[in-house]
Amino acid sequence: MSASQSLLKSLIAFDTTSRESNLHLIEFVRDYLAGLQVPCSLIFNEQRSKANLFATLGPDDRPGIVLSGHTDVVPVDGQAWTVPPFELSERDGKLYGRGTADMKGYIACVLAAVPALLAAPLRLPVHIALSYDEEVGCLGVRSLLAELQQRPHTPLLCIIGEPTELKPVLGHKGKLAMRCDVHGAACHSAYAPNGVNAIEYAAELIGELGRIGSTLRAPHLQDPRFDPPFSTVQTGVISGGTALNIVPADCRFDFEIRALPDQDPQQVAQQLQTYAQQQVLPRMQAVNAASSLRFSELSAYPGLATDAHSQAAQLIAEFCGSEAFSTVAFGTEGGLFDAIGIPTVVCGPGSMDQGHKPDEFVSVAQLHACDVMLERLTLAVRQA
Repeated sequence: MSASQSLLKSLIAFDTTSRESNLHLIEFVRDYLAGLQVPCSLIFNEQRSKANLFATLGPDDRPGIVLSGHTDVVPVDGQAWTVPPFELSERDGKLYGRGTADMKGYIACVLAAVPALLAAPLRLPVHIALSYDEEVGCLGVRSLLAELQQRPHTPLLCIIGEPTELKPVLGHKGKLAMRCDVHGAACHSAYAPNGVNAIEYAAELIGELGRIGSTLRAPHLQDPRFDPPFSTVQTGVISGGTALNIVPADCRFDFEIRALPDQDPQQVAQQLQTYAQQQVLPRMQAVNAASSLRFSELSAYPGLATDAHSQAAQLIAEFCGSEAFSTVAFGTEGGLFDAIGIPTVVCGPGSMDQGHKPDEFVSVAQLHACDVMLERLTLAVRQA
């Protein structure tokens, strides 16, 4: 078993589903690095139930390279796994377990590369950045980035190790997740006109959201590098009502906007809110003045669009051996790194086709290929 596989076995054993603490995993990594004489800092959430980890190998007085990954995974609830999700299982050249692809496989490879990086020695620093709560809106990494902004040297490159089959990805869409609470007025359904049906008004708003979404498909707004090549909107959750013979007083729906990097999802949300305030709310309040509409943000992260001619793109092409730059449909923490001036690319082992699914896996070949990529990185940053 390779060092990467052995470390992956340890990482998979920690249930770091986003609703759980990640501290056992973070403490494992801290102790592993301490055993190699690498100090690290932990950045806790307010409850001190979760933490980011940041460590630096090599000199700290110049720009370097950040190797970044999130430690949380999505739930396994309701999924038909044929192997234990929090134990590493190998079968036919594939390593199974929750997080093997998304994205503990990459973290394992990064940790396995530490001894070689320490032996180099390094002319450029290599930073390890591990975050929490990526899967629920890229929440945890923000406090880590706030600390990085206080440092005197901005890194040359950040490699986000989301699963891309080690193909260099320079772009992804941004996301804005919103909630709308519709408050109407209940009454007996036999007298429905006397009430304010929150479900029906929510349905009207959802329909308007769909009409706004259709305008985003206009040819001049599309970017063929992405699939789909336009910004999208969708309603994912709706709840309301108590009984069929009661006009519902309340309804809530959650919707998201996944926007191309050069488009602002807040503008889409504002269009819906303007329609709600000008076209819908007055009709609701004409029946009952206490009716209301409330919009709130659930989460948001920016898109990523790294220049294919940038130094960051040249570096990742050198490390992974490919200039076949592409984009992905899913979001990452990369846009947040980029937003504070750290050039960022996405490149990691495995495929998101396996992510979030039962019997998630990363192939042994992909893990080995990631080891090779990090060996190239080590050669590039070592002293001549």
